[in-house]
Amino acid sequence: MRMVDLIEKKRDGKELTTEEIQFIIKGYTDGSIPDYQMSALTMAVYFQGMTERERADLTLAMAESGDQIDLSKIEGIKVDKHSTGGVGDTTTLVLGPLVASVGVPVAKMSGRGLGHTGGTIDKLESVPGFHAEIDNQEFIDLVNKNKIAVIAQSGNLTPADKKLYALRDVTATVDSIPLIASSIMSKKIAAGADCIVLDVKTGAGAFMKTLEDSRELARAMVRIGNNVGRKTMAVISDMSQPLGLAIGNALEVKEAIDTLKGEGPEDLTELCLTLGSHIVLLAKKANSLTEARQMLEKAIEDCSALESLKRFLSSQGGDASVVDDPSKLPQAKYTFELEAKEDGFVSEIVADEVGTAAMLLGAGRTTKESSIDLAVGLVLRKKIGDHVKKGESLVTIHSNFENINEIKEKLYVNIKITPEIMNPPKLIHEVITE
Repeated sequence: MRMVDLIEKKRDGKELTTEEIQFIIKGYTDGSIPDYQMSALTMAVYFQGMTERERADLTLAMAESGDQIDLSKIEGIKVDKHSTGGVGDTTTLVLGPLVASVGVPVAKMSGRGLGHTGGTIDKLESVPGFHAEIDNQEFIDLVNKNKIAVIAQSGNLTPADKKLYALRDVTATVDSIPLIASSIMSKKIAAGADCIVLDVKTGAGAFMKTLEDSRELARAMVRIGNNVGRKTMAVISDMSQPLGLAIGNALEVKEAIDTLKGEGPEDLTELCLTLGSHIVLLAKKANSLTEARQMLEKAIEDCSALESLKRFLSSQGGDASVVDDPSKLPQAKYTFELEAKEDGFVSEIVADEVGTAAMLLGAGRTTKESSIDLAVGLVLRKKIGDHVKKGESLVTIHSNFENINEIKEKLYVNIKITPEIMNPPKLIHEVITE
């Protein structure tokens, strides 16, 4: 088997066999297939696409290129959730303890994030003492005991995907649905869950900006999951404005605590209840989405979800007293209010640009080596459709430096006010199950 023949085959729009895809991924991972040949293949895939069978084979080959997590010793149906990312995306911090409180095992492997704010691990490390560097046995024991644990992503999880993603990034082949879908799903398959719930974002703050592209990606990932034997479904949710109100690590932890108390932002609460209902149903803890939602609402009302969060944090070394006293979370030195310059209605909050403003404060990473300031970030005081008076606060800025003129100007440009009443964007666009 020669790589040049496989490049030619895909260039001409023909279907690669399972064995050929395995040969390609094995060879690229061990270095016997060079970058220049893999670049040619990814460009051929970019233009010619892949069949559903090819996508499933590519996903499995990448999942099998490194470590795979065996969750068989965890009792019950394990459901994993993945978000395609966005601004203020605090769902994992709420969802994990929430579904764990009704008996669904959450064995979550998460990473540290580039971009606007940190990943789930960074956010959790806002809690003093919390650590995600635990071995597999402790991880499994904690899930069996508390129904939830979060572990830092293994360094050798899907090494083929890591190499391939870095290559795609510099060869203009990132925007390929087969390659995006296989990249995401290979990590989910390697992480060992029985079922997968996908939160696919759409809008200005999302990777996929249009509903049509988000739908195509969601369908591709759902089909891959189901084709490799993992029950998979997707919710397409809005990211034309930031989700919730908080953008920043410790600020998002506080917002998650508020949400589990039943005092969180309406959109974050609704999305978590929607995703959570599907998770509970897939885990066979309820017979219908209605029943699943009622279980989750009750867990918030009777504080069992909050207790689940406390157990989870303390079991991984965290100071669970932050749940009752969020002032123990990292605090920024300064807070500033961004005051509205006119009366009207908020018509637009450009999510990715507002996220960049949070990153400029230090809430996110521009490179893997960048350090994160866990205390800083933004808290929105208004969302799209809200009425605002001149002088009212649009955003509270949490900063550890005094000169924030650049950040204020960026926010003013990207939070628009008009005289006309605006309707807030639809939160849940679609649910895809096959």
